[in-house]
This record gives sequence, structure tokens and C-alpha cells, in this order.
Amino acid sequence: MAQSNQEFVLDEVQPSGEVSVNSELIYGLDDRPPVIEAFFVALQHVLAAFVGIITPPLIICTALGLDPANTSYVISMSLFVSGVATFIQCKRIGPVGSGLLSLQGTSFSFLGPIIGVGTAAVQGGQSPEGALSLIFGVCFFGAFIEVFLSRFLHLAQKIITPVVSGTVVMVIGLSLIKTGITSMAGGVAAQQNGTFGSYQNLGLGGLVLGIIVLLNMTGNRYLRMGAIAIGLAVGYIISIGLGLVDFSLLARLPLVSIPIPFRYGMSFNFAAFVPFILLYLITAIETIGDLTATSAVSKQPIKGKVYFRRIKGGVLGDGVNSLIAAVFNTFPNTTFSQNNGVIQMTGVGSRYVGFYVAGIFTVIGLLPIIGGLFQAIPQPVLGGATIVMFGSIAVAGINIVASTTIDRRALIIIAVSLALGLGVVYVPEILVDKPALLKNIFSSGISTGGLTAIVLNWLLPQNFGAEETPPAEPEA
Repeated sequence: MAQSNQEFVLDEVQPSGEVSVNSELIYGLDDRPPVIEAFFVALQHVLAAFVGIITPPLIICTALGLDPANTSYVISMSLFVSGVATFIQCKRIGPVGSGLLSLQGTSFSFLGPIIGVGTAAVQGGQSPEGALSLIFGVCFFGAFIEVFLSRFLHLAQKIITPVVSGTVVMVIGLSLIKTGITSMAGGVAAQQNGTFGSYQNLGLGGLVLGIIVLLNMTGNRYLRMGAIAIGLAVGYIISIGLGLVDFSLLARLPLVSIPIPFRYGMSFNFAAFVPFILLYLITAIETIGDLTATSAVSKQPIKGKVYFRRIKGGVLGDGVNSLIAAVFNTFPNTTFSQNNGVIQMTGVGSRYVGFYVAGIFTVIGLLPIIGGLFQAIPQPVLGGATIVMFGSIAVAGINIVASTTIDRRALIIIAVSLALGLGVVYVPEILVDKPALLKNIFSSGISTGGLTAIVLNWLLPQNFGAEETPPAEPEA
């Protein structure tokens, strides 16, 4: 590993053809923050990612009719695997991992197909546990697609340009803002009980947002690094006083969850496998966007040899971590976008912080009661913190695009990709009556916008948009 670290340092000083995006960092990629500071920043990454990690398994287990004990176990394994996967992604073990401060968590992209496969198995007479066996088998073999694809990403250097990757990052941030504002207004539960957008929810979320913004603007490095955690802590305490926090679920959680490989077995069905082929390709595109954003906010190159080595390692890490997830009874993993916002807010891009994040997630996965405390954070509090982070991701995408020349060709790629990517986010009903395959591909604004950018960058002539040479003036 010492050799690998040395390669990063040497390559990063090569200026030829490499672009970095300005970001005010307190600690850079290979800096080692003091333990207390690193742990405090890591805790904020955990808070930003926690709900995103546990939500997909919770939805899937509910849809399959899994009992509370098994649901709790699958959620715990999702957190445990996120810890292991984050360590691999940040550490870079051989060719596996990006070596960036990039967090891994359960992917939302697979939600629809997994529920479809699982409910079909249950309706066919299998138990919910048997359905999990099929799901984990399909996800296990599907992960090899991403592993294989990662080895050939260097061939796509002319297609995955800063215009493409920056556009994908913009779509990621702008798409997530809808999730953030929904949480700030109270989330799905508030929509169901009629309190969505209440003054209480908006006031609580606005308070957390205001605290984070104010602390981030101070000259005190410790307040800036702790802005998110402080904002969330204040919101959490006030929520307890308002009676918005329900601790009753803690009594129903087991003390310890032991990781057991293949606890539910593993089976396979090719018909169920087919939709996952394209989904792993789409996940790779999303990962490229996430890692590009991480590189940008960490003041690392976003094109060139170093950049593509990290992208290849990150996508390979995605695939390997999804294999590990299937072995340990949870769902495919991918890089998380919201943590790029944490890097910008805290000013800490050190990959060593990722080791602390990995340790926290692993412990939470093994001790469900700790995870329960995080799970009890009210949606408005989380929304107030995530809304600013999601906006920061969009700004990172704008910076990436702005780092290159925007001619008519680039303008068309950006405009069409943003329009289609955000279009399916704003008007998801457009896909309601479409075949399942089309829904799986285009229901995500990230996949729609990303695929559009890649296809247009591939098809449009390179000289399109170049300034035409004016006719020469006739000689007098």
C-alpha cells in the first residue's frame, strides 16, 4: 500500500491536461487530521448517509412481508457492509477502490427490480426468506458485470469528458434537492398524517439549515468542520422537547447482530437476472459522477491518467462491494452523493476520515440499538442538513463544467441532459404506463441524464460548435 500512496502523490503534481476545481479545504486527500477532528467529521458523514442506507432494505423487507426480526437483521447487515465497503473504497486495496473519501451505501437504483423479483417469488409460493435467497443470488452474479466493465473504462476517455461528468454531477445534486425539501417538510409520514409542510416542520428544518450556514461562514475551523453535526444535534434536542422523537422502537431491537454469510442461501433465475444487467451499467455511470464530484471538491484532477485510475478503481470497488453485500445478506452497494456536500461544508477531503466512517458504520451494524438512535432523528431535522449538501453537489457539477470550454456542442449536451434528467424527476408520471425495462432505466434522473450526456457526446461531431473562420477580406 505504501507504493500505491506514493503513486498518488507523484501523479497529482503532474499538471498536463488535468483540471481541478477550487475548494477551500482544511485537510486534503492525504492529510491525516487529529483523531478527535477526524471522528467528528466522520460522524457527520454517517449522519448524512444513515437514512439513505437503511431506507432501501426497510422498503424491500416491508414489500416482501418479512418479519421484524429478519428485517432488523437485514438493515443491520446493510450498515455493517457499508462500513466494510467504505473502508475498501477509501483504502484502495490493490486495484480495488478509488482512494478518495467516498462512502458506500445501499443503492436506490435496484429498489424496483428487487421488489419485483421478490414479490413474484412470494406470489409463486416461496417464503419471504426464499425470495431473499433469489434476490441475493441475482445481485451476486450481477455484480460481476460492474467488475468486468470497470476494467475497460479507460477506453471511454473521449466519451467521459468534464462536460459529461460535470453534467451528471449537476443532475445528481439537482435531483436530490427534491428529496431534501420533502424531508424538510416532514417526509412521507407527514404526507400521510396531514402535517406535511407545517410551520413546525419547516421551522425545525429551517433552524438546522440556518445553524449549518452560519457556522460554515465563521472563521473558526472547528465550528466549520462540526457545522452539520452541531445543526443536527440542536435539531434533535429540540425535537425531543417537542415530542417528535419516538424511542419505543429501541426496546424491540436485538443487542447484537452477527454477520452470517449466505444466511438465507442463494439461488438464481436468468429471467429475474436480465433487468439487473443494465442496472449495474447505470450504477457504474452514477458512480463515475459521484467520484468525479468527490475529486472536484477534494481538489483532485477530474481528467487525465490519475482521474481515470481512480474512476476504474472506484467502479471496481462498487462491483466488489456489491458481491460482499450479497454474501452478507444485503443489497447492492454504490457510492453516495450526499457526502460530497459534507466535504464542501466541513472542508475535509482526507480519505483517512473514511476509515473512521467505516468503523462507525461497522459498529452500528453490529449493535442495532445505536443505529436505532440515528434512525429516530426526525425527517425535518435531516432535511435541513441535507438540502444544503445536495445544493453543494450541484454547484460542484457547475464548477466541473465551467473548467472546460463551453461551445455550442457542449451547450447542447448539457441542456438536453439536464432537461431530460430533471424532467423524469419532476414528472415521473410520464413512465407510468411504460414497460418495466424502460421504467428501470429511465425512472432515475441520474441514469436518464447520464445516458443522454454520454450518447450525445459520442454521437455529436467533435468539430460541431467550433467557431467558423470568417471569410478573408479582399485585398485592396
